[in-house]
This record gives sequence, C-alpha cells and structure tokens, in this order.
Amino acid sequence: MNILSGLGPRARALFSDNKGPWGPASESEPESGDNQPSGPWGETPKRKRTGGGSPRQVSSLDDFLRKGRERFGGGGGGLPGAPSRSVITWAILGVIGLWLAFTSFHLIAPGERGVVTLFGRYSHTLKPGVGMTFPYPVNRVQKIDVENIRELALGSASTETLMLTGDQNIIDIAYTVRWNIRDPELYLFQLAQPDETIREVAESAMRAVVATVSLNDAIGEGRGEIENRVTDRMQTILDAYRSGVVIQGIAIRQADPPQAVNEAFKKVTAAQQDAQSYINRANAYSLQLTQKAQGEAAAFDKVYEQYRLAPEVTRRRMYYETMEQILPKMPKTIVEAPGVTPYLPLPEVQKQSQQQSGAGQ
Repeated sequence: MNILSGLGPRARALFSDNKGPWGPASESEPESGDNQPSGPWGETPKRKRTGGGSPRQVSSLDDFLRKGRERFGGGGGGLPGAPSRSVITWAILGVIGLWLAFTSFHLIAPGERGVVTLFGRYSHTLKPGVGMTFPYPVNRVQKIDVENIRELALGSASTETLMLTGDQNIIDIAYTVRWNIRDPELYLFQLAQPDETIREVAESAMRAVVATVSLNDAIGEGRGEIENRVTDRMQTILDAYRSGVVIQGIAIRQADPPQAVNEAFKKVTAAQQDAQSYINRANAYSLQLTQKAQGEAAAFDKVYEQYRLAPEVTRRRMYYETMEQILPKMPKTIVEAPGVTPYLPLPEVQKQSQQQSGAGQ
C-alpha cells in the first residue's frame, strides 16, 4: 500500500507544466505553504539563494558601483573606472581633428616645393608657404628641396677612370658634377632613377668631349673649355629626357696619365716647363736688346737734328764726349817741365821696377 500511495505524486510530477522536476522556477512562489511542490519522494526541495549575500552586502556593492559611475561622468553602467560615452566621443573627435590638421595643412619652406599626388597620381605642386590638401590617404605631399646644390663625384684616387683623348692617348680623369632640381614633379615621376641617370649622362658627356681634345689640352690649359663643353652637353641630354634637373657646373679634380706611365709623363712635363722657361728668358733678353737699340737710334736721331742746326758746336761737343769715354781707359804721361825728354816710357819703367822687386823677394 505504501508503494502504491507513492506512485500518484510521481505521475502528477511527470505530467505537470512545471519547468523542472521540482516544480516551477518562478521567484514569486512562496517559500512555504500547502501549494509548494514536493520532490519525487514527497519531500519539499530546498531553494538556493539568488541574492549573492546578505542585503547589507548587496547594498554596499550597489553604492560602490554608483559612486564609480558618478566619478567618471555617470550615464550607462559598466565596470568601475571605465570612461563614459562622452569621454570616448571627445577622444575620437580629437584624434580625427589631429589627423585632419597634420595631413591637410602643409608648411613648405622657401627653398622647397610640395609635390601633391591624388591617389598616387600627380596632381599639382605647392609653392612656399602654407598649403592645404585633402587629408591622407587621398592626397599625399612630398617635399623636395630645389635650391640645395647637390654634388656627384666621379672618379677617385683609388679607382682609375680611363678615357681616350683625340690624339690616341689615355688619361685618368676625376671630376665633380654640381646640379640641383628645377622641376620637382619631373624629377620624381619622369625618370625611374634620376641620380643614376645623371651619373651615366655625366660619364658619357665627358668621354665624348675628351675624345675631341689632345692630351696636353686635357691635362693643361684646356680644362676650362672641357668643363664648359661637358656642362652644355649634359644639360642638352637631360632636357631631352625631361629630367627637371639643372647642371650648375663641372669641376675637373684630376687629369693625369695612367699610373703605369705617370712618372714618365711627369718628367716630360718638367722638361717641357724648363724648355718653356728658357724660351721665355731668351725672349726677354731679345726684347731688352731691341728696346736698347731703339733707344740708341732715337738718341742718334736727336743728335743729328742738333748737328744740322750747329755743325761746328756739335762736332766739338761730340769730340769732347768721345775723349771723356776713351781717355779714362788709356795709360797717360803728362810732361810740363822744360828740358825734360818729351817721351818717357813710364809704364815700362814701372813694370821693370815691379819685376825687380818681385825677383829680390
């Protein structure tokens, strides 16, 4: 009988509308009373606490969360210390403002130009000052210094740059190319490697010009002409390439024969310099003699003019001047006393006396 009496409550529990085997899970159910569902064996099930603690602990946690929200601006809940929606909104607006300011306004220095591209394609060029464009990545600005003089050194003391001259001689040459940018948009987009192109054009132009001059001109007085011709030739080629570059000048730093024959060429050069020095000295002496002869001829012409005006006086004056030049160089004997032999070879007497005195010593 006890077994049969326990089957009834079990059947009612299985076919009831309760959500679980222990009855409805509604929180509004009374915790005690006649309507409380029983367990499968007729006993009353025990309920778990859902409050997570005592009412005092729950109120303390609520106060802590509320104070945290009030401290960080209030509004929608969240974890303690998390920023409010207004703070996040202002932070996002600040980042957007800085992005627009730094990518839309550009300060171009006086010696620079700003090349603007629109999605990678050239758009326009900014002049010095403050320029405004669309923000990145719609517009990109690349600043190019157009006033800086760049230098490209070709050839050095460690490596030989040998070239053939017009008289079939070999020369080792080193030079420097000075250039700057004229059109930055052409410099950036017209040539794939503008610096390498300038190097190759400089070497080609130098070889073409050196091939038309002699060795003496290349290592001597013809350097200035070679530099000018190379500058003009390079500018013509680069303008044809639309490179946007201006060649400011060429400076030859070294122009010597190859190392193997350099010492011999130095000796030849020294001999040529000595020969030229002797030639210059001979020319100077010749010029001096010519000027002296011309002066004497001019003086004779003046004397002749005076002689034509007064022949006797001029003749006597010329006699006196001639004697003044001759008599100091001649031995003289002057006899004024009466009874003295008109001719007395005093020089011979003096020589004899000197010889005798020398023999006696």
